[in-house]
Amino acid sequence: MSWAARFRLRQYAKASLWIVPLFGLALGVALAEAATAVDGASWLPKSWDYSASTASTVLSSVVGSMIALLGFVVTIGVLVIQQATGTLSPRYMRLWYRDRLQKAVLATFTGTFAFAYTLLRTIETDSVPNLGVTLAGVAVSVSLLLLLIYLNRFTHNLRPVAIADIVGRQGEQVLDHAAAHVRSTAAPGGTPPTDGPVTLVRAERGGVVQAFDAPGMLALATRHDCVLVLAASVGDFVPPGAAVVEVHGGTDMPDPHRVAGLLALGAERTIEQDPAFALRILVDIAIRALSPAVNDPTTAVQVLNHIETFLHTVGRIGLRDHYVLADDHGRPRLVLPGRSWEEYLELALTEIRDYGTTSVQVCRRLRALLQGLLAALPDSYGPALRAELVLLDDAVERGFGDAPRRTLARTADPQGIGGRRPGRAAPEAPASDEPGP
Repeated sequence: MSWAARFRLRQYAKASLWIVPLFGLALGVALAEAATAVDGASWLPKSWDYSASTASTVLSSVVGSMIALLGFVVTIGVLVIQQATGTLSPRYMRLWYRDRLQKAVLATFTGTFAFAYTLLRTIETDSVPNLGVTLAGVAVSVSLLLLLIYLNRFTHNLRPVAIADIVGRQGEQVLDHAAAHVRSTAAPGGTPPTDGPVTLVRAERGGVVQAFDAPGMLALATRHDCVLVLAASVGDFVPPGAAVVEVHGGTDMPDPHRVAGLLALGAERTIEQDPAFALRILVDIAIRALSPAVNDPTTAVQVLNHIETFLHTVGRIGLRDHYVLADDHGRPRLVLPGRSWEEYLELALTEIRDYGTTSVQVCRRLRALLQGLLAALPDSYGPALRAELVLLDDAVERGFGDAPRRTLARTADPQGIGGRRPGRAAPEAPASDEPGP
């Protein structure tokens, strides 16, 4: 099985809502058999003894309650999907499907159901699984506790600003991980070689570039003494038959199927190696809040807080138009296309500026964001930021017909409206003989 096939399999397992509950179901049956095997031991307390009718009633109630709770969790899932696709971003659903707490809740419910159902068949007039009935009660208590934690978490995490925080932090983690990997394997000089014959490896089927196996490509290029150059960035859509990898030089040509198997293509983007996808989700949430149907510029301003944090991380890491990775001997073996600062900045601000032109709050927050980045980042980032300020001025000019409102919209404010403007001194407290509170 190729690396790409294993990657897609892992992605399916992470997004699946039935695999972990299936393991819970099997574990419930196994635990029920084990509880039945040790039942009747002398060390069990006498208070755990049940009559056959009581045990049957308790276990039947457990089975029915677990089915009801499973239906309740599924109902919550449907509501989450409706809200995410209607007011947030459909792209967020890829992250929601992977929530471990949700899978743990479903696995606990199915496991408790299987445990109680398996014990029911062992009840006879003169034989009652006392230990199993007690453990079923404990499992119900654990299930209810997990349900409360689940409700508390999703009640708080369904707010747009909470989702923006989760998505932004995941994108920053991907950026940091990618930067650390590049630093550890970067070739001296960083100049991609262009000599020697070039062979194109083409995609067998179309799809979005989701991820690639950098260590595998380095090892393959070293083995064949060649240089592999990725022709498409992670997140790009590649049509069938398009070139995905260029093979430069080499003693012999590596197997094209093996090279293509180190590059995973799928139906949509993932966040594993694509930090710009996290930024895409943040922008989607902001522009949906600015749509006439929602008309919530405050949410867009809150999302801009996380976008600013993300851009600070991008600026701290440093960007190149390409990255050259080397083998253990320092020879260039793999060339990866990079995403420039201008591209990140354009993705982060263009649509929010276009849709938020008529909002004083959004215009002021955008200006504060740009001025904050200008003050914090190196001078090399300045031209792109100043160009964005010019575009923001043009948008304000078009969006506000009267001079007083234009002046108001051109004032930087980190809260949009009501915050302390950069450079404004704090007012002095009036002198008073009265003691303070």
